[in-house]
Amino acid sequence: MAIETVNAKITVDELASRIRGEMVPLGTIFSYFLVTPIAEEDLKQYLEDPIAALPPSICAALPRIGILLAPYLEKANGKHGESVCFERPPEAKQAFAARLVKRDGAILAFATKEEEMAEYHYCFYNALAALIAGGTADTSAKLKFDSLIREELSAEVHGEVDERSWRLKQSLARRQINTRKDTKLFREYAKQSFEDSLTLYLHGICCDIDVESGPRQMPSRYLRKRLELLSTLFPPPKGYAVLPEQAKRR
Repeated sequence: MAIETVNAKITVDELASRIRGEMVPLGTIFSYFLVTPIAEEDLKQYLEDPIAALPPSICAALPRIGILLAPYLEKANGKHGESVCFERPPEAKQAFAARLVKRDGAILAFATKEEEMAEYHYCFYNALAALIAGGTADTSAKLKFDSLIREELSAEVHGEVDERSWRLKQSLARRQINTRKDTKLFREYAKQSFEDSLTLYLHGICCDIDVESGPRQMPSRYLRKRLELLSTLFPPPKGYAVLPEQAKRR
């Protein structure tokens, strides 16, 4: 391990470069590195369980991914990326996940101390969904999702899956008369909506989760249509389901 003292701090990028040859393979796509030891039963929940629940088509679209499990992460200071640290940063500087994309793959770092497993799973799947949404391998899937988004905008469907897509949807409605037109505003919203919806879908395959209620929540019938589309585009692995009728069939 390259960090000599528990009081040290190192950027995710620097650490990833130092331990490149020490990553432990976990299948053909994923590898991992533990900054501090983690119990075997906990490691299963951090890595084996969430990876096993991934649809094969999602795995096929992902680059090689190295996962760093760290005690804490500190937000970037403007000059450098997020840092791995051993003492809890001030709340305003705390980060729970960091993503570093390179030509030969991606590094995903996650904080594990004082972090609920459900929140970790959300961060894990959100990081993967962001890689899919930002990549080019699934252009056809994104086009089909964009088509569904346009149907929702035409029907003036209220709400969104998560806060980021909700804000972009509001901005689109305020600044663009024809919300379905292919503009930069629409593409930014559609991409974030795809990322947030895919996060929910992947998280739902692995875990029993509740959709957060509130003023931005979209009607369940439209949320279901999104999940149905995603389950067609990225079918769950054998033995897994996200919709009730899928579970019954299994």
